[in-house]
Amino acid sequence: MQADMHRRTSALDSTAAYRARRPGPVLRILPAPTMWLRRYARAVVITDLAVVLAALLLAQSIRFGFGIDGLLVGVGRFGFPGIVTVLAVAVLWTVALVTAQAHDRRVLGAGTAEYTRVLRAGFGAAGAVAAINLVAETWISRGFLLFGFGIGVPALMLSRWLWRQCIVAERKRGRCLNRVLVLGDTASSVPLIRRLAARPELGYQVAAICVPAHSAAAATAQLEVDGTQIPVLGDFGDARAAVARCGAAVVAVTSGDALGPDAMRELSWDLEGLDVEMLVAPAVIDVSGPRITMRPESGLALLHIDKPRYRGANRFLKSAFDRTFAALLLVLIAPVLIACALAVKIGSPGPVLYGGERIGLDNRPFRMWKFRSMVVGADRQKAALAGTDDGNGILFKMRDDPRVTATGRYLRRFSLDELPQLFNVLSGSMSLVGPRPPLREEVDRYDEHVTRRMLVRPGITGLWQVSGRSDLTWEESVRLDLSYVENWSVALDIVILCRTVRAMLNRSGAY
Repeated sequence: MQADMHRRTSALDSTAAYRARRPGPVLRILPAPTMWLRRYARAVVITDLAVVLAALLLAQSIRFGFGIDGLLVGVGRFGFPGIVTVLAVAVLWTVALVTAQAHDRRVLGAGTAEYTRVLRAGFGAAGAVAAINLVAETWISRGFLLFGFGIGVPALMLSRWLWRQCIVAERKRGRCLNRVLVLGDTASSVPLIRRLAARPELGYQVAAICVPAHSAAAATAQLEVDGTQIPVLGDFGDARAAVARCGAAVVAVTSGDALGPDAMRELSWDLEGLDVEMLVAPAVIDVSGPRITMRPESGLALLHIDKPRYRGANRFLKSAFDRTFAALLLVLIAPVLIACALAVKIGSPGPVLYGGERIGLDNRPFRMWKFRSMVVGADRQKAALAGTDDGNGILFKMRDDPRVTATGRYLRRFSLDELPQLFNVLSGSMSLVGPRPPLREEVDRYDEHVTRRMLVRPGITGLWQVSGRSDLTWEESVRLDLSYVENWSVALDIVILCRTVRAMLNRSGAY
């Protein structure tokens, strides 16, 4: 009760301080980060148009022949030249991209929302064209549509990815970053500052901080976070002036309860005139994407959080995606599987495959298959090696495990030993992407919140695989797995699969 009264008093004090010290108009030039973001958004729009046109022109040429004749041949019920059909579908596709907000600056260059919107626009445009073709009986070639969208959607995803690599490279050099003014107490601000510093690809650089008036940090000129000095530009009442002083393009509020609702509203009005983006960090960790929506209720902006989407139709969609992709991969990499099997057989005596028990969906055990990378009977030697464990918490890991064969060391380096798990995906016991498949003794030691990892099928790869693998701490591994469970989407799976290829080539954390 006393703590609640203290928070209310602090909020009232902060609101009064903000109003009392609220300065007059501040003339300000748009910061460089805002200008680069506008140029980047224009470049993405132009690239999208070029990719869509190129994909549709290629589809027209594949279906009706290359050259001028293929573009001018009359198609459909009304006999329009093919180039007219190409332009009409391109316009509809572009409208779908705009409707899906695929060019929204808030999603460009970071997160899976950008890819999700591109996918949604592609499927929406394809469905709209198919519906028009059916209702109006335009008789547009199905081959043209199949090739056009079959080539165009992956090409758009690839172009967005290439643009993102360019912008990430610039951000790692300290360029193309949005300067951020943080408003909040140290308890809530420091974790945000650390995350933004560790993830420069997100495009944010903390320039300064404003803290509550009566906090200890208010009396200091700088706040040190992991060796970096962050200027303290006063308290919440100085926020508007601090934006001009540090050239911030973004204001991130981490202590909305401390600032107070009235001051929050007035701050948003002030920032609107400065062309500065305002972000509010909710007290909800690792929940994002389509699960979060704003619901206005009686004048209050309430954050609505949907339940995790791993049941019903979503589970069927994920299973269909997994099995189709796994079957295709098995056909494509059959020569690699044969070569690995021969290498294991020649390298050491024993079976080619190793089947170990793992715990899967809803705590059901299953046998997970891998190419054998250790000597026969390695499981019985585990107890003797317990004192030399390099693992993290519950996990048992060794960088130089004497049980690993010479062939197995090579297979592990490139994660080739895990390829037989594609058969587990086909059987439905595993997924392409998901939490790490745990041992029974690991599950027996799980805390209550960690057991949420078992709400989805374990995966061959996952956020843990593309974020450091065995180099991660136990807490980091759990956080990544739970984040995946809470925020699963098809777009996220595709992004993780693409990052997995890079992680395999990088070999970091593989032992």
